[in-house]
Amino acid sequence: MDQRDGAHWDAVNEAIELLHEERYREALEVLREVLRLDPKNPYAFFFLGQAFYEVGEIEPARDAYRAALVLAPEHLGARIALTHVERKLGKHREATKEGMIALEQAPMDGDALYAVGLAYAARGDNAAARRYLEAFLKAQPELESRLEVEALLSTMDPAS
Repeated sequence: MDQRDGAHWDAVNEAIELLHEERYREALEVLREVLRLDPKNPYAFFFLGQAFYEVGEIEPARDAYRAALVLAPEHLGARIALTHVERKLGKHREATKEGMIALEQAPMDGDALYAVGLAYAARGDNAAARRYLEAFLKAQPELESRLEVEALLSTMDPAS
């Protein structure tokens, strides 16, 4: 981590604590101030996206994740988060595209496999969804996620 990267992380520490405490509106204000002082802080945009998402503002979350990726194209967390918000916004092709970029960066990343699987499921492509979700299960996810994916897979027609 270079000096600038370290400064970017240091600048978002307070907001991260607020997010952990589920004080999302306060985190939004802190992150806006961080970005006012340094509009090139990719972590501030990433966490801004998380805060927006948590308060139900999905389009601003999408925009924040996109801004993070403009500044840091290899930010895997922002790419995966963008995949999820695009899917939630009904932009299934865009979600799949972003998820595939994430998998190019990290081919066996469980979070990326999960995001791509859900994007394909939202598109109605159960065969592709099954492929990625089964790969996700092989990554040995936490129990809650595993159970959720197993339940989803049990509802899918294996022939489609």
